[in-house]
Amino acid sequence: MPPTLASLVHHSALKLTVRAGEGRLDVPVRWAHVSELADPVPYMEGGELLLITALKLDAEDPGAMLRYVKRLVGAGVVGLGFAVGVNYDDIPQALVDAAEQEGLPLLEVPRRTPFLAITKAVSAAIAADQYRAVTAGFAAQRELTNKALGEGPEGLLAVLAGQIDGWAALYDASGAVVAAAPEWAGRRAARLTADVERLRDRPAPASSVVGGPEHEDRVELHTIGTGRRPRAALAVGTAAALGTAERYALHSAIALLTLTTERSRSLQAAEQRIGAAVLRMLLAGQPDHARAVAGDLYGGLLDAPYRIVLAECASGHAGVAEAVEAAAARSGESVLAVPEGDGERLVVLAADGGAVVAACAEYAAAREAVRAGQESSAGEADDLVVGLSAPAGPIAAAAAYKQAEQALSVARRRGRVLVEHEQLAAGSVLPLLADDAVRAFADGLLRALHEHDATGRGDLVASLRAWLSRHGQWDAAAADLGVHRHTLRYRMRRVEEILGRSLDDPDVRMELWLALKATSTE
Repeated sequence: MPPTLASLVHHSALKLTVRAGEGRLDVPVRWAHVSELADPVPYMEGGELLLITALKLDAEDPGAMLRYVKRLVGAGVVGLGFAVGVNYDDIPQALVDAAEQEGLPLLEVPRRTPFLAITKAVSAAIAADQYRAVTAGFAAQRELTNKALGEGPEGLLAVLAGQIDGWAALYDASGAVVAAAPEWAGRRAARLTADVERLRDRPAPASSVVGGPEHEDRVELHTIGTGRRPRAALAVGTAAALGTAERYALHSAIALLTLTTERSRSLQAAEQRIGAAVLRMLLAGQPDHARAVAGDLYGGLLDAPYRIVLAECASGHAGVAEAVEAAAARSGESVLAVPEGDGERLVVLAADGGAVVAACAEYAAAREAVRAGQESSAGEADDLVVGLSAPAGPIAAAAAYKQAEQALSVARRRGRVLVEHEQLAAGSVLPLLADDAVRAFADGLLRALHEHDATGRGDLVASLRAWLSRHGQWDAAAADLGVHRHTLRYRMRRVEEILGRSLDDPDVRMELWLALKATSTE
């Protein structure tokens, strides 16, 4: 504890006597300062014990003393020490009354006690308090380190909460609570998500204090990490501001959490190179070699059903990467994430049905909602597209990658953020015909027939559509058109002559039918 007026009064060597303000002796003393100025307030910082002999004061004037004491109290002076036997044999009653009225502790300093002795006593007590705080800080650091090594962030937070006599919570890069101590603090920490998100937008390292009438405690928020974007955030809640020892413990916890959550750039680069090599081997159909290279890095991910996620964004895939990392950290899942190209594409291999795949879908849904809002307000369009493969086995990475690419291509064409390959198989192929390239092919294939019909010499396009829709059944198609079957046969021969293709070829019939469907969607 820092020195107080009470501890100075009880100091046997100082022989101080309380003359006023006896009820306020428990106030901490930041320093002892000697000043004979009539107005020392401009040189005060607050928390001082002011020592005087009243050399330049009219200490017997009640009005002057009341104004003098009021100024000291307003400046935050915590006590006044008056040396008797120098200029006054006793403390003037005007000063005693003023101090009593304003609640300022007034201490009588005997002539045999020099001011230097009081200053030394205060200095020694402050130094002893600081030494205790540093010693406690080192002890806290050792305990925090042992818990971090043995039990991870959860154990560290439990120790930190005890050392600050409050609670502590850790957030991931997305702002979600990943650990809290005590257990009830998770609910309190979850209400600060918006404050954590605002803190992440500030240059790191950043911190802020949350408090006020609407909060039941004082909360400090600190970013964790050394990069431009924080990898996590720490919240600590206490009933009052942290003391020196508590501050040491907090800073130790921040340093340890940084070490446990922030990997070096060289290590990240090495892991990315290993991940890229593993992915290339999987895509090349060499799962055994991929397992040998990966070792324990990706756990059992390569032996279980998995999905491949392709995320592409011209402005970068940092948001998807953060969602993937946060989900993997919360769930303990292994995940393989590899940037491709110029950093615009991210390849993610994650367990089927796991938290990472779910996080990707949730992130895409959130971006879809933002995109809808932007388009409705004519804002800047969101260019993120995500393709998700169907579940794949250990030897089917190449097929899964192709499925993800196909799904991503459809997402881009349809203006969607996320498309799953399974949705394509469950849906219809007809929406795909809206592609400009398909329509251009259809227009080119049918152009000669449309030009023929435009001359008024027949209705070959409608006849071809009716014949194909009836699977080449002459009577049924002729009935639909209201013509004789021989007329329809003649028209189909003209179609073959104009196009230079045989309608007996099933590929020709398929192309013509798709061309008719593509042009009918306009």
